[in-house]
Amino acid sequence: MNTLELAQKLISIKSISPNDNGCFKIIKDEIIGLGFNVEISSYSNVENLLAKHGSKGKIFCFLGHTDVVPSGPEDQWIVDPFSAQIVDNSLVGRGAADMKSSIAAFINAVKIFLADNPDPPFQIWILLTSNEEGEISDGKIDKIIAELQNKNIFIDYCLVGEASSKHSVGDVLRRGRRGSLTGYLTVHGKQGHVAYPKEVKNPIHACGKFIEKISNINWDQGNQDFDPTSFQISNISSGTGATNVVPGDLQMIFNFRFSPENTADNLKRITSDLLIDLNIEHSLEWVQNAEPYYTKNDDFIEIIQNALLKVNGKKAIIDNGGGTSDGRWISPMGTETIELGPLNKTIHKINEQISLDDLSKLEKIYLAVLEEMI
Repeated sequence: MNTLELAQKLISIKSISPNDNGCFKIIKDEIIGLGFNVEISSYSNVENLLAKHGSKGKIFCFLGHTDVVPSGPEDQWIVDPFSAQIVDNSLVGRGAADMKSSIAAFINAVKIFLADNPDPPFQIWILLTSNEEGEISDGKIDKIIAELQNKNIFIDYCLVGEASSKHSVGDVLRRGRRGSLTGYLTVHGKQGHVAYPKEVKNPIHACGKFIEKISNINWDQGNQDFDPTSFQISNISSGTGATNVVPGDLQMIFNFRFSPENTADNLKRITSDLLIDLNIEHSLEWVQNAEPYYTKNDDFIEIIQNALLKVNGKKAIIDNGGGTSDGRWISPMGTETIELGPLNKTIHKINEQISLDDLSKLEKIYLAVLEEMI
């Protein structure tokens, strides 16, 4: 299959996190004939694929994920989100930009590269997971990374196919990401009739004070490589549905995206101290999804920049914003980890898409990166 055909095949699979749902079988069938040793493993309810080509030289690894977020209301899409149709010269579907097109582009770049370089002086690995978008409790690729480290095997270069580009493919690279810390807060009150305010304790009112205070905290200034730490609320729920009842509890989920100028422990401490200072009865649980990471060495980024210069005629800018990626698992082993993928303007949105021109260019860029590795 060519890049478009493979992308369509993958997008047509409804692989909602943490389920691969058959994508790995298609990928394995595409690369097994190229000399790859392919291992598909599973733990918890997550599957991972690790394919290896060659046994000498540095390890170059393409990292990606086959899972996608839910489509949302399907009737709002211009086509069925899992039909992988072409509309106005763009491939439309959930996962088109994040990140099944990247996987398809890389696999076909490898096909072209190995046809001309059957015995390259470096190893080519492909590492994919079925749960980048889902909950960390479901499992990730961290177990594979730990097993490699226990065997004293370390990946030298990692190219993450996340949708990093802003205006044109290859205009932005990411060499790091902020950390992610999520708080699950329950504010405890006392339920009762709204007409008897002395007999109730309204958790919504209490939470309002907390939101006002915490939203105005200046957490840090970031640094030259990272934006400042940010706080955002993603969900609030409370109430019985009745108009005359004060609820007994309120649940709120919030998230910090924190720069290396801060720590998860510090954010937890400030948040807990504020709740105590406001005399808010509460329960609070934390889930840390990622630590900040940053690739300090320039070797791999120069390889990629040279490839971009070859294909695009110019180098990319460096921007370490955005969400988390599986690069956070690879970077701690000392791997030079860089993200390069399609435009990110439609990821997680209705009518997610990638233009056919961008899909073709992405394959050329990945091929150029492989060629620069020689």
